[in-house]
Amino acid sequence: MRFLIIGDIVGRPGRRAVAQLLEGIRREEGVDVVLANVENVAGGFGITKKVYEELKNMGIDVLTSGNHIWDRKEVLEFIDKVPDLLRPANYPDGVPGRGHGVFEVKGKKFAVVNLMGRVFMDSGLECPFRTFDRIYEEVSKETKVILVDFHAEATSEKWAFGIYADGRASVVYGTHTHVPTADETLLRRGTAYVTDVGMTGAWYSVIGMRAKEPIERFLLSMPRKFQVEEKEEVVFNAVVVDVDEESGRAKDIKRIKRMVG
Repeated sequence: MRFLIIGDIVGRPGRRAVAQLLEGIRREEGVDVVLANVENVAGGFGITKKVYEELKNMGIDVLTSGNHIWDRKEVLEFIDKVPDLLRPANYPDGVPGRGHGVFEVKGKKFAVVNLMGRVFMDSGLECPFRTFDRIYEEVSKETKVILVDFHAEATSEKWAFGIYADGRASVVYGTHTHVPTADETLLRRGTAYVTDVGMTGAWYSVIGMRAKEPIERFLLSMPRKFQVEEKEEVVFNAVVVDVDEESGRAKDIKRIKRMVG
């Protein structure tokens, strides 16, 4: 199976890039399944039902998220009704939504697990490593193809998790920092790994936001309201991963970077 994994989509510019590029890339690369992180997709913060439907119509099969999934309270009205929109699985019991799922495309099953790191993040979350252990025991009975969106700040935590899951997860890909890393690799036991896929959003920006407010925050140490950069060209960051569906081992991983004016 061939997967296209799109980095964090930031606001309207990111959605525009997906609308313009996804169909062509899917055809060029012979992609079977498209995944994307969507926690910043609506105005840079959260997701709405309208935007969820827009992304599904573009051809995204499974949508993952992270700490900004709750920024639009509207999500609470529909997240339990859409099994292909995931939130981190290591939130405490009782939190709406699902943290993982088993899906099927063209008769082939695959699992997606959404986890969030704790270093420099929400320390009240359950351990993502142990959460993965529990989920793996469940989903591995249905499929050997298991992909993990590890939404985290610290590169060390992401890398540690990659080695921890090596040989069990088919793919471990990092999201959240919006900066792509050049460390895509096949780990020793067959897991494809990249520390961060990067973002799909305005290139000349601060992680997709207008530069003015973040720079002022760094200079003055005072809060500023961030706004999505709408006027710059957009970068589309993603990875393509080939996975053997019989063994669940990854065969190849490569980065994709495209620009949209």
